[in-house]
Amino acid sequence: MKAAMAFGLSIILAVGMAAPSQAARVYNPDTNTWEEPSAVVTRSRGGSPIKKQIVDYSTNYKPGTIVVETGERRLYLVMEDGKALQYGIGVGRDGFTWSGTHRITRKAEWPGWTPPAAMRKRVPDLPAYMPGGPENPLGARALYIGSTLYRVHGTSEPWSIGQAVSSGCIRLTNDDVTDLYERVKVGALIVVNH
Repeated sequence: MKAAMAFGLSIILAVGMAAPSQAARVYNPDTNTWEEPSAVVTRSRGGSPIKKQIVDYSTNYKPGTIVVETGERRLYLVMEDGKALQYGIGVGRDGFTWSGTHRITRKAEWPGWTPPAAMRKRVPDLPAYMPGGPENPLGARALYIGSTLYRVHGTSEPWSIGQAVSSGCIRLTNDDVTDLYERVKVGALIVVNH
């Protein structure tokens, strides 16, 4: 009996000692892993490797127009006086590039996502629908582009900014897309150059 109690006590102590180390770990949505708090504090908060900035930008487009330069991995929001607000973006990978001129037809905060049928065929384990939230691939905001399936949206993968990895949508960090969302009106012109 004493041996059984000693064994039980040793299990309780072992679990009690392991629990604090597990509890001390924090979830990092940028990498989808549990990490030590010190790793999260010392790492950047997942901002864009391409910083938002105001740049000289000579164009005939009127202020409020969005110009996407997929080859540069940059999105420009045209401003007054030959300036633009430049954002780093992620773009469509090979086979998913496109170009065109459209209008922003809708804006949504923490949008839900319904993967297109062609995407679900390529990736069968995708859900039919994913509600909005931090784990949703559309991120914090979405600007819907004309009648296309494409959007300018946030991402839960900020390391993808500057890369060609999407299925055609234009990605910004959640911070950058939230900033853009506040500046752009439904009906704004969007020009995607490839």
